[in-house]
This record gives sequence, C-alpha cells and structure tokens, in this order.
Amino acid sequence: MAKIKLTKNEQKVQKDALKMYQRYLPTLTLKKQQLQTEIRTIDAKAKEVRAKRVALEKEFDEWISVFGEAEEFKPDMVTVKNIKKGVGNIAGVTIPVYEGADFSRGDYDLYETPLWIDLAADRMEKALSLDLEAEVLDEQVRLLSKELRTTTQRVNLFEKVKIPETKANIKKISVYLGDEQVAAVVRSKISKKKLQAAGDAKKEADE
Repeated sequence: MAKIKLTKNEQKVQKDALKMYQRYLPTLTLKKQQLQTEIRTIDAKAKEVRAKRVALEKEFDEWISVFGEAEEFKPDMVTVKNIKKGVGNIAGVTIPVYEGADFSRGDYDLYETPLWIDLAADRMEKALSLDLEAEVLDEQVRLLSKELRTTTQRVNLFEKVKIPETKANIKKISVYLGDEQVAAVVRSKISKKKLQAAGDAKKEADE
C-alpha cells in the first residue's frame, strides 16, 4: 500500500477516488457479463456453421460418388476471389462481420466435363462460404475474449485492490485526524489551565 498523507485534503482525494471506483465498477461488471454472453453465443454459432460444413461435405461426397466420376471434380476449380466483411460493435469492441464472398471458377471444357460439374462447383462455393463465416466468427471470439480479459482485470483491480485500499486509507486518515482533534482539545485545556494558574499566581502576588 502506498504511503499517504494524513491530511484533510488527502482524505477528500481518497473519498473522491472511492466514489469513482464505486461508480464505474457496476458498468465494468455489466460489460464483463455482456462479453461472456456474446462469446458463448458466437462460439455456439461457429460450431453450428462448422457442423453445417461437415454435413454439406458428407452430402457432397455421397452425391459425387453416385456419378462414379469423382476424379472429374478438382477442388481448385473453385477459389475465393473476394471476402466481404462489414463492421459491427459489441460492448464497445469493433468486430468484423461476414457478409459473403465472391468466387471464381477455373476454366474447364464444357463439352468434355460432366454436366454435374457446375452443380458441384455451386456446392463447393457453399462449403467455402461456411469456412469463411466460421473463420470470421472465430475472429470475433478472439477480439471479444481479449477485451474480456482486460475488463476482468479491471473489475478485479477495483473489487479486490482499489476499493478495499481506498476504504482503508480513509479509515486511517479519519482515525488520525480524530486523534489529532482530541489531542488539540487536550492541549488547549492544558494551556488554558496554565494561563489560568499563571493569572491566579500573579493576582496573589499583586495582593
């Protein structure tokens, strides 16, 4: 605990600081709870998106196997050309928001490739889009988790350090000032008695 001055001015400083900590603590606690809730929600959504991706891939593999020409479809026939991201805000944290993507398809001979290749490419785009969405959701969780750590540290600092420390400082100053006030009264009475005794002695001497 830092050394403090045992004065009325310091007492006011400590009381003002305590008011500030007590005013901001509920806001920080609320922010912490909001971040925790949002992280759980987004994490659940990311798992849901990945589950859709797995289901789509399974369906895709079964679908291609029906045609018996799986080797005709190459994954590089579909590539991501541009990822569209917006900007959102949760509890004061700026986060990316997935808004879709543009894809490009490799050149292939329409006469030599099976008719289902275009349909397969459409499904591949859906799968890639789900991957991209999950990655953006992961980034949201990362950013919010970082803010949650900072907010939690501040809550703990206020709750476990600053507020107890400030209260202890105020009590220490109050006790000291109280003792000083009592001591001042005692000194005043002693001085008064001495003056009165001196006055009485002088009066007797004059008589």
